[in-house]
Amino acid sequence: MATRTTEVTDLVLDSKDNCYVLDEQQIKSIQDNIGVRKTLEPGIHVIRIRQGSFDYVKGDSQTGEPLVILWLYGGKFKNLKTNQEVPATWSTLNGYDDTLTLAVSETSELRAFFFDTYKEDNEGKATISVVKVGEVNDLS
Repeated sequence: MATRTTEVTDLVLDSKDNCYVLDEQQIKSIQDNIGVRKTLEPGIHVIRIRQGSFDYVKGDSQTGEPLVILWLYGGKFKNLKTNQEVPATWSTLNGYDDTLTLAVSETSELRAFFFDTYKEDNEGKATISVVKVGEVNDLS
């Protein structure tokens, strides 16, 4: 029987040294021009990729990737994975089984998009489902 060794590497991210800053104009562009939008009223919302994907090279044989970036802002909500109530946050959906569950306490805005280094050869669309499944007081 072969013995295998496990190797663990911890990467420590510094909030200043490892932060890529988006300026006010870039955020405004995501909010106004790039991201598809949804207003989230107070309640419990589950967000997921329902179907579709993005292919980075049009016409190649590789299957597209179901990956979406989410920008949430403008109210108050709690990501139930982190259990922290915040006025704004970034999140991602990676694959069809990934979900983001939010307890929205103040009306908030959701923008969904993806990024790439060259968009002219991209192909595909993804459908994001936002399902309101209950009220915030249902968590008590």
